[in-house]
Amino acid sequence: MVHLLLAVIYLSFISLGLPDSLLGAAWPSMYGEFGVPVSYAGGISMIIAAGTVVSSLQSDRLTRRFGAGKVTAVSVAMTALALLGFSVSRSFWPLCLWAIPYGLGAGSVDAALNNYVALHYSSRHMSWLHCMWGLGASLGPYIIGCVLSGGGTWNRGYRCVSLMQMGLALILFLSLPLWRAPAAEAEERQGRPLTLGEIFRIPGVKAVMLAFFCYCALEQTAMLWSGSYLALHKGLPAEDAAGYAGLFCAGIMAGRGLSGFLAAKLNDTQMIRLGQAVTALGIAAMLLPLGNVGVLAGLALTGLGCAPVYPCVIHSTPERFGADRSQAIIGVQMACAYVGTCFMPPLFGLMAAHIHVSLLPVFLLLLLLVMTAAHEALLHRTKKEEPGYRP
Repeated sequence: MVHLLLAVIYLSFISLGLPDSLLGAAWPSMYGEFGVPVSYAGGISMIIAAGTVVSSLQSDRLTRRFGAGKVTAVSVAMTALALLGFSVSRSFWPLCLWAIPYGLGAGSVDAALNNYVALHYSSRHMSWLHCMWGLGASLGPYIIGCVLSGGGTWNRGYRCVSLMQMGLALILFLSLPLWRAPAAEAEERQGRPLTLGEIFRIPGVKAVMLAFFCYCALEQTAMLWSGSYLALHKGLPAEDAAGYAGLFCAGIMAGRGLSGFLAAKLNDTQMIRLGQAVTALGIAAMLLPLGNVGVLAGLALTGLGCAPVYPCVIHSTPERFGADRSQAIIGVQMACAYVGTCFMPPLFGLMAAHIHVSLLPVFLLLLLLVMTAAHEALLHRTKKEEPGYRP
């Protein structure tokens, strides 16, 4: 039964990634049909991000009341319905309305699943599960591309992913008895949800929020602007730049697969520090005069270094802050992640437009330095709560 539930959770993480890159892949085919500027994709993305922030902050309350299994199943079903709504939309404004349940469902399932895995499974599974998220994020554009190349429309691509999400939601509802024995789950839900004020007063919470904000800002900025950096600063043809920009995501996927094996030898703190060091090496390769080969290797290394940070910060949360507070804190971490991904890439876009896109490695380095300092502050402020600590 334990292995069957783990298989369901792996499928759930693929499901988490599937919708994340759909809009970017389909938008070039969508905006002309709707008669809106290409920049309007940012509006839809911000509505989705706002929904994820709201639902992440409510994840502690929802999970304590209904349990992780029900929250996950309902959230995936909500996302499937939103994707179906996208597929039948014939103008821009319905997309904005469907983006609301899209974001609300994504935030709830993300926080609930991450906390459940952090509580009940090892660090290696957390890394491999986030590797499955990368697989899902890669499959979304592939599905859109296959549908378009076969003569279909973007609507059909969204409908295909919606049907896949509906199938997974059905599996999740059928798997509810596996998520914990009723008595154990009831015990896990004891206590009242923490308020934001109470969460912020916990030692180390502000530090982990800042670290998570910076990490997700770094990841999303690199994903969004690497292609422009290669084309506009390094002079690569646009089609080559688009392909090589994928080296960053490829580095993350490969790194999370490798992290699952390294986690058997290294603890979460060691994995995070190793990841930060490799990320610094990758950014250095982009800054040094090593030619285009050095820049491409730097992108791959930056992705490889980013790989263990997100899953290991999440996995260490119950141990560092306590299992009874982990859902509330992971929900706040998720909210900070979405704020970082929502606002920092556009901020770099303004810098690229008014100064130059060549500043990308400098921007990433600044985010890395703040993230590293915040993580070290987290370790210091929560040291007394670690098992085996002696003053």
